[in-house]
Amino acid sequence: MATKKANNYITMDLDWAEAQLATWRRYVEENPIHLLQDRWGKKEMPRGGQTMVVTATIEQQVKSIQDTLTRFLQLLEVVNKLREQEEKRIELRGDSEVNGMMKGIMK
Repeated sequence: MATKKANNYITMDLDWAEAQLATWRRYVEENPIHLLQDRWGKKEMPRGGQTMVVTATIEQQVKSIQDTLTRFLQLLEVVNKLREQEEKRIELRGDSEVNGMMKGIMK
């Protein structure tokens, strides 16, 4: 009984993961720790009206950036390992002879 070959979407997933890494990197670069300030926002009061409150302290923002960096490094390691595995797999598949007609095209 023939089994249907499953589609391999690893390259597409790796490209997506690399795009996420670029986004996280851009976020960290655009928010240097030494320039952070408390974020303020408006809060609705029970009887109407608004008041200004701190929505994110410097410490919370630093923690967020540190968490992002930790996740960045973890995902980067996984992506690099998967890329290496994918390259090895492609090399194994491409280890055969190319016929004469294709040699002229592939030069």
